[in-house]
Amino acid sequence: MSTDSKKRDVALVVDDSPETLRLLTDALDGAGMTVMVALDGAAAMRIVDQITPDIILLDAVMPGMNGFETCRKLKREAGLSNVPVIFMTGLADTEHIVQGLDAGGVDYVTKPIAVEEMLARIRVHLANARMTQSARAALDVSGRFLLAVNREGRLMWATPQAQKLLSDSLGTSEELILPEALRQWLDQVQIGKGGAKTAAAIPDHPELRLYYMGSAGPNEFLLRLAKETSGELPKEFSSEFGLTVREGEVLSWLSKGKTNRDIAQILGLSPRTVDKHLEQVYAKLGVENRTAAAAIATGVTRRES
Repeated sequence: MSTDSKKRDVALVVDDSPETLRLLTDALDGAGMTVMVALDGAAAMRIVDQITPDIILLDAVMPGMNGFETCRKLKREAGLSNVPVIFMTGLADTEHIVQGLDAGGVDYVTKPIAVEEMLARIRVHLANARMTQSARAALDVSGRFLLAVNREGRLMWATPQAQKLLSDSLGTSEELILPEALRQWLDQVQIGKGGAKTAAAIPDHPELRLYYMGSAGPNEFLLRLAKETSGELPKEFSSEFGLTVREGEVLSWLSKGKTNRDIAQILGLSPRTVDKHLEQVYAKLGVENRTAAAAIATGVTRRES
């Protein structure tokens, strides 16, 4: 949790009990957090429309929309998918704990609440959430468009740029779910049926391909999204200059005026990897800069056409 010299963490407490609200508000404020309060799920949804909390403490049993349904609705909001939710309730049966975790919660605390234990759990979940957010931001900056889906093809998380590409191609909705063809492909890849390919094109968007990277959990599958080049590369790129296929792709896009970051996005590479490929391209072409390399590539392409 934050200190006075840093940005204060924001906690949203959702509970219809005045005693619980008073207890947690005092404890969280004393720990240096900014506290927002909602008496029910509908009020919580109105609050998150205005501000994104760092953590949510949610009562499972409330009038109207219960905590489990509230959590599912909160998790459908793109900006809240990575915000940890801790359930608070007097329901200690295994089925209720499972229900809370299935709804998207990361922890389950039974009432009466032990304040010091709750604060310790909050510290752990805030730290984990920050590490996760930092890792995804780093992947995004490096040009790695990654996402995870469950067995039903429902999006669990994605790096920001992957989220944008998916939304642009599949359309925006409360829940982003892979088309049926991609869900079938994912099933086949998971079981290794019939030599299933580890890549598949998104329907109606053949330039976008999903690559299966492996299982990240019992019901979480990691995928990489990439834009692919179309058409064949001039044969001189390999026969005359000795370029690899990937080097040829980089040079081809360079000749079309694309920046290194553009090329990284199109090919699903990191900008640093593109830089390395260009170093090899310059060496093999015997040039010192992108302008000269582009001129040679353009000349080859014209001869081919």
